[in-house]
Amino acid sequence: MLGISDEQLDWLNLEWFSYSTLRSFDWVYPVVLYALPAVPLLFMFKWLLTLKTRNKLDMAMFNSKTKFQFTSLLRFLPDLIFILFMMLVLVAIARPQRVNEQIEQSAEGIDIVLALDVSGSMELTDITPNRLDAAKDVALDFINGRVQDRIGLVVFAGDAYSLAPLTTDYQLLRESINSIGFKMIPNDGTAIGSALAIAVNRMRDSNAKSKVVILISDGENTAGSLDPEMAARLAFAHNIKLYTIGIGKDGQATYASDNSGKKVLVETQLDESSLRQIAQLGEGLFFRADSKDALQEIFRNINKYEKTEVTEKRFRDTRDYYQVYLKWALLLLLLWMLLKNTFITNVLED
Repeated sequence: MLGISDEQLDWLNLEWFSYSTLRSFDWVYPVVLYALPAVPLLFMFKWLLTLKTRNKLDMAMFNSKTKFQFTSLLRFLPDLIFILFMMLVLVAIARPQRVNEQIEQSAEGIDIVLALDVSGSMELTDITPNRLDAAKDVALDFINGRVQDRIGLVVFAGDAYSLAPLTTDYQLLRESINSIGFKMIPNDGTAIGSALAIAVNRMRDSNAKSKVVILISDGENTAGSLDPEMAARLAFAHNIKLYTIGIGKDGQATYASDNSGKKVLVETQLDESSLRQIAQLGEGLFFRADSKDALQEIFRNINKYEKTEVTEKRFRDTRDYYQVYLKWALLLLLLWMLLKNTFITNVLED
């Protein structure tokens, strides 16, 4: 004899009628649920219409008061069960289900190295709050918009260092960018050539379909042992595209207040020709950013030029639960038919 598994009897669990369970469903025809309140209202309307026309039986009663019996309420039980039956049928017609959707993204990512100038001049406040913090904020936004791209970080002043290897761990990259600060490299200056060399070294063995260096600086090359143009030619030899961004305004700019609270004014002039030459040799583009908004627009443009095509696959696992409520409805229908053949039924109304 075949046994009945727990799974087959799972529909008998009253948890199916809890608010949390009903709320967890996706309804194929949710408009049907609006008809639920109409079911008891229809029965109420029917009762009011037949109140004066129902059949009555004349009976001789003793001249005494009759006591109310709770058992007299049982005559309403068949109608109540039939109301529940109809409501459960409506719930089943609304077709409750649960959808488990999984999204799988795949992309042939590109390799990007962000090379960021952290020299003393990046502390100038001609770009709010200062050049370095503005560049960090925009770099964070840029990282948030990438998918499956390996990104590395290089920081440079008088020397250049690799701060983060090429990685898709964007949380690590965000933490690394947030850790960037002034005087993290003791030797001040601007070693653009050395920064490019480290970036090229990171990507020279990469098999990515596209390799890009984005260099942000506000000055000319004043340190390091490698000429920037030589480093740009080296990048070209390894099929690495160079985007250079000159950050800052020409003219007078202020440092943050010194120890005495006075603002220090300095004269600043961006060496555009050198950055343009680097970008040209690296078959990339040069941009000038004199505000944070302009810097954001530049990164948006680079994002368009170096866009990774993402293939998205969606897997939907849909499971219907209307059978549960249909089984309950059939159970109540059988109970209603049974009660119609017992003493509970009001024969005068039937």
